[in-house]
Amino acid sequence: MDSSVPLGNVLKGEVTPPCSKSYAQRALAAALLAEGRTTLRGIEMCRDTQAAIECIEALGAHVNVIDDDTLTIDGGFAPCADGLHAGESGLAARLFTPIAALHDKPITVSGEGTLAHRPMSMIAPPLRALGVEVRDGGGKLPIEVCGPLRGGRVVVDGSLSSQFVTGLLIALPRAECDSTVIVDGAVSTPYIEMTVSTLERFGVEIMHQCDDYTEFYIEGGQRFTPADYRIECDWSAAAIMMIAGAIAGEVVIRNISMLSKQADTAVCRALERAGASIIVEQDRITVSHRELHAFEFDAKNCPDLFPALVALAAASEGMSTIYGISRLAHKESDRGEVLREEYGKLGIEIELDDEQDAMRIFGGMPSAADVDSHDDHRIAMSLAVTALRTEEPIAIRNAECVAKSYPSFFEDLDSLKTNRKA
Repeated sequence: MDSSVPLGNVLKGEVTPPCSKSYAQRALAAALLAEGRTTLRGIEMCRDTQAAIECIEALGAHVNVIDDDTLTIDGGFAPCADGLHAGESGLAARLFTPIAALHDKPITVSGEGTLAHRPMSMIAPPLRALGVEVRDGGGKLPIEVCGPLRGGRVVVDGSLSSQFVTGLLIALPRAECDSTVIVDGAVSTPYIEMTVSTLERFGVEIMHQCDDYTEFYIEGGQRFTPADYRIECDWSAAAIMMIAGAIAGEVVIRNISMLSKQADTAVCRALERAGASIIVEQDRITVSHRELHAFEFDAKNCPDLFPALVALAAASEGMSTIYGISRLAHKESDRGEVLREEYGKLGIEIELDDEQDAMRIFGGMPSAADVDSHDDHRIAMSLAVTALRTEEPIAIRNAECVAKSYPSFFEDLDSLKTNRKA
């Protein structure tokens, strides 16, 4: 351990990340459409997952909590409310809107907080082309849909997000007609692959060319079959803890697999490029501190890694470059600007280059300062990991926003500190 990390913040230990909320929401949606009882295991109730559960209950599912990490869902699409509330989950809003459009009565999808300002302009044109009546708020929530979604051939703008594509792929197998979905400007294709693999678990086939997630053929009238499904751990949550280990000690991530289809497995490449030690075993990964140096990384297909990678770059000697800042403007915050602003308060310089679609981070020692999460869970976690390198504590405003994806983040991070109180 080098002297850049205060002794009280040295990390050593093991942690199990929460389940993948991306997989959890896809599985919950599929369970809704399956006639019969699905069991989901390994699930954790972060705010986004709770929002998805509320959506499927409003659409007719009956959800029972069996124990701390197990749910049963009695499926059956039979909406019992005229509105869905997606909380602050962009995935829930974009995923459940086309599913709601299977119904022949109006249903309004709404959200709160930063979700009210996130773009939804990719939703209305494809749904109208598929026979749905749509009223939206100028490309923002709330959106009212009235189906039924009939199927057909449609082109979808995938340049901002793959989440609406996911919603269509889940809904269209239940449509009356066969469908062809062409995705224009597809981004985050690993997330589309996650959707296709989840649907396979529920007996639904989505046809596409091998390794090409830009054109899909979907047979209408398919039946979803119930599943007994264990949700795998969240690589986004694992990534921030792996970077904490690279910066400040040694962290073992349990119950994690490199065979995952999650996009954020790419964090391992970034850690290797920065010089961290990584040992991969069957169901665990150990990340240890070594002298870190500047690196380059393309995050266009894994934009959720950006805040964590900035913490890594800030601890690396030299100027690191991360590509894909065009993916950051419409997250829970404008993450490029927020990272530049908040890391600047800590004395870490960040440059944004729109022409090159790049962020440049100049590594150095952070100084203690009060910072703001901007109600963005990934910003809060990034700042908390960088705070491991400050001599004095930093105050993170609205740090409780980590509950959106990783409710136990601060408890898990504290449990790794070698000077923690028994």
